[in-house]
Amino acid sequence: MAQSSALKDQYNLLGKQLDALLEGEHDTIANLSNASALLNQFLDEVNWTGFYLWKNDELILGPFQGNPACVHIAYGKGVCGTAVKDRETKRVADVHAFPGHIACDAASNSEIVVPLFKDGEVFGVLDIDSPLKERFTEEDQQGIEAFAQILEKHL
Repeated sequence: MAQSSALKDQYNLLGKQLDALLEGEHDTIANLSNASALLNQFLDEVNWTGFYLWKNDELILGPFQGNPACVHIAYGKGVCGTAVKDRETKRVADVHAFPGHIACDAASNSEIVVPLFKDGEVFGVLDIDSPLKERFTEEDQQGIEAFAQILEKHL
């Protein structure tokens, strides 16, 4: 219980840091770049932290931290495309068991994808990969979704 409360407090602090970091900046690429860097610095045991942006009916690679990645992801394909189609977070304990998983990095074993919205429309997704199976907990999901909601205010 104490660990859960401590993790929640850490995510709350992270959200405040993000809000302060993006305050007054209106360039989307700059904000997404700083958000991915901040989140990558905060999270341990992750190997990719970044964004895919919804353009021309597909997800296109945006700012990220990590190894080179897939550039195009179709609607409904892989974890990212499925998160867009379902308009909800996808927390996957073992990506190799996810139907249609797109392996951009063979080292990734678990993933969380949070769709981002602007004016009620899909803007893109926040995608985080880990080399560990079952890396992302319910508490992580809540914290990352809260992070995404703060980010959406700055899009």
